Amino acid sequence: MKYKKLINTYIVPALGGYQLQKLMPQHIQVLYTKMGKKGLSAKTIQNVHGLLHNALDNALRWNMVSRNVTSVVKPPRIRKKEKQAVNLEQARALMLAARGDRLEMFIALALTTGMRRGELLALRWSDVDLDKRVLHVRRTVDFLAHYGYVENEPKTERSRRDILLPKFVITMLKAHQVSQQEQRQKVGSKWVDLNLVICGLEGNYLNPRYLQKMFVKLLQSTGLPHMRIHDLRHSVLSLLVGMQIDPLSVQELAGHEDITTTLGVYGHVNYSMLQLIADKFNEIFKQNP
Repeated sequence: MKYKKLINTYIVPALGGYQLQKLMPQHIQVLYTKMGKKGLSAKTIQNVHGLLHNALDNALRWNMVSRNVTSVVKPPRIRKKEKQAVNLEQARALMLAARGDRLEMFIALALTTGMRRGELLALRWSDVDLDKRVLHVRRTVDFLAHYGYVENEPKTERSRRDILLPKFVITMLKAHQVSQQEQRQKVGSKWVDLNLVICGLEGNYLNPRYLQKMFVKLLQSTGLPHMRIHDLRHSVLSLLVGMQIDPLSVQELAGHEDITTTLGVYGHVNYSMLQLIADKFNEIFKQNP
């Protein structure tokens, strides 16, 4: 669905009038330049580039074109955003500050599961087993400008995972469920029955931009540094590695497809593990005086 949106919004209007054999690199470059001037992100342009490249690769294999013109066009590079992370005391302060706030349940789940924003916003009550304390990650949701909300399968096969929840989160979920039912009765027929755990005031998807705005206000009230919602996931996984939780367990919680992703992104923060290793070697090999 997301790719269909990219095709219909950007590719077809700009390139649909050209015959495949007459498509030139300049046409592709003009498309990317116009997208950039409209304020579209480098990631969006990269996604369009990937779609075009794959489509023209197929056309090349089928002898419909003599070359893949996207091979000589360079889309803008995606600049990596510097990750922020809260430490253990800051995480506790954030959890405390969220009490009674609209984001209380979202923050509690984010800080105890390491789930992605889209996974949390797509979470349904049918995905949560309160008796067994298990949460099933089965879908994610994105908001596309001028289009709306799009539900997809999780990012990778490994992203489909089960997470064991702490007991205090189960207690919070039960209270949240009651509160949500009260809100449902309050708005009556306006309620959108999507069965979402984290939702808007009328049961619909919670807008990611509005979520970020509320999150920033919460950070400011706590005196914590500015960060993105996704930085909560980074914080959780970094804390787990710092607490010497084995990488395979962190990988399972994170839903990473490959252990190298876990180690590559979070392994550098684990100075305490390095100290533990050094101390172990010191104990093993130390010379008697």
